[in-house]
Amino acid sequence: MIKRFFILSILISFAFSNEGETITFTSANPFGFKDVLSALDQQEPQEVYGILKMPEQMGDNKVPLVIGVAGSLGWMIHHFEFLKMYREMGIATLEIKSFASRDIESTVGSQVEVTIAAMMLDVYRAFETIAKDPRIDKEKVAITGWSLGGGVTLFSGWLPAKNVMNSDLKFAAHLAFYPPCFIVPENLDFTDAPMHILIGELDDWTPAAACEEFVPDLLGNGTNIGLTVYENSHHSFDSSTPPRVDESGYSFSDCRLKMRADGAVVMNFLNIPMTNPTLQKIGLAFCADRGPTHGGNPESRKAAFIFAKEFMGKHLLDK
Repeated sequence: MIKRFFILSILISFAFSNEGETITFTSANPFGFKDVLSALDQQEPQEVYGILKMPEQMGDNKVPLVIGVAGSLGWMIHHFEFLKMYREMGIATLEIKSFASRDIESTVGSQVEVTIAAMMLDVYRAFETIAKDPRIDKEKVAITGWSLGGGVTLFSGWLPAKNVMNSDLKFAAHLAFYPPCFIVPENLDFTDAPMHILIGELDDWTPAAACEEFVPDLLGNGTNIGLTVYENSHHSFDSSTPPRVDESGYSFSDCRLKMRADGAVVMNFLNIPMTNPTLQKIGLAFCADRGPTHGGNPESRKAAFIFAKEFMGKHLLDK
């Protein structure tokens, strides 16, 4: 199944790769945010690349940018469709290739090969690189991502880690599709930039209920965040493929994990920190099931494209 999705991902990339520039930068491979907060300078360097695509209509002014981050299955058709829509609006896009840069096909069923912390570092290192491009307006750079990439999008606004990675650059907006809201930091200091979560009511991969619990806490702490829950919709509701069960994937419906102030995510029993792949697998075994459903809902998919267009237009184009 994973190999089939990997081959499909390659074919999709070719189908949408009629243009673009390769942008390379040096990142690293922190396993978790504890590595970021306490030992980022000790991490092994990792070369990563992304694909920059400019809008067809380029005037004399600098253009805004959306940085895109894929999910555990890698880049899928609906991800590219959103980025294409942004380019048609006059916004450049940068596809972060965290998996391909590390020769990883998928993290479904394990979630340890490439982590949110590593991908978030990729994003900020890419941001640093692209901010020097004279064509890009570095004050109008947004981030969007799906599932695992949705987690990157959400936590790229978490100030303790963000400020260690880069204290100068700031995203103008964060649009997260079905992120893992079940990881809740003790420190709720997030960016003051606008953030929004889109998620399906029936999502049993990254549960909507966790976002409905988390967002009010963020709002109470002053975060500028919104939440839209689409009825009768599963994980990947914005895709055009019908819902199906992935027997190898994790279902996190019963997981609620705390992240300490030092960045360590702890098991939901005995508070043992999951600071390496083995401990994380043990911890997830006590709360996660297998066999989540993912696939599209036509009405929710249409609504999500409309929302995304309005959201990015408002925060990047002043429209």
